[in-house]
Amino acid sequence: MKKLIFLLFAFSALHLAAQDMPSEPDTTRLWQVVTVDGNQYYGKILSRDGEAIRLKTETVGVITIPVRNVKTIKAVEGRLVAAGDLWADNPQSTRYFWSPNGYGLKPGEGYYQNIWIFFNQVSVGLTENASIGFGMVPLFLFAGTPSPVWITPKVSIPVVENKFNIGAGALVGTVLGDSGSGFFGIAYGTGTIGSRDKNLTLGLGYGFADGEWARRPAVSISGMLRTGKKGYLLTENYILDFGTTSGALISVGGRTVWDKVSLDYGGIIPAGDVGTVIIIPWLGISISFGK
Repeated sequence: MKKLIFLLFAFSALHLAAQDMPSEPDTTRLWQVVTVDGNQYYGKILSRDGEAIRLKTETVGVITIPVRNVKTIKAVEGRLVAAGDLWADNPQSTRYFWSPNGYGLKPGEGYYQNIWIFFNQVSVGLTENASIGFGMVPLFLFAGTPSPVWITPKVSIPVVENKFNIGAGALVGTVLGDSGSGFFGIAYGTGTIGSRDKNLTLGLGYGFADGEWARRPAVSISGMLRTGKKGYLLTENYILDFGTTSGALISVGGRTVWDKVSLDYGGIIPAGDVGTVIIIPWLGISISFGK
């Protein structure tokens, strides 16, 4: 079974302008310049003065735009691709369907994630290397049913910028409304090879409940591949060993992103000693906020 699983992951206005422009030319940031006739240009500012802006674009080379022709200019997050189309940064680059990778949220950046209405989590970047999340399944809405809650601290360290990141963290939870419930969760470590748009992650985690730790770790293998301006392919998979039996959870699907919203969809296939093959549908939505 493990050979099958590993094969599955081998896929590898001048006023406005003056407000947004830097006091000195910034040759590292990407800028959008919109002219009074409606044309849009993306590029890096080589020089500027009171008469003109010299912009280095990837599509038409270096151009000079008279300041009197500039309607707006602003810095943009993203990267330029063919035909002058701007692809925004991946708004959900720190996780797959649910599991985290080695990348982290930026300071002040965050998102709210909802899966099938019941699962809710908010995650926020605290520093360049640390973030935290808070989650709940609000079963208390149904006649005071006990409700699971959890926190998810995480540390991310770039070993080779945009090529290899490692991360570590935990999910620590309990059940509100159940006096006999202790703490449960998982402590994990991850290593991610690749960029925020195309990567492969190997994870290792140990579960715990009521002070007892699992004897064997759960292994996760997940991947992400950008297929276009708004689309991604996702796979998230787990190899589980319970001592007397073993199994796996295989998931494949996609993600569609917009400016602040992303939609995840796919299917989960339990593998191993489960008899009939079934596909469990997955549907989740995330809303980004902050910087």
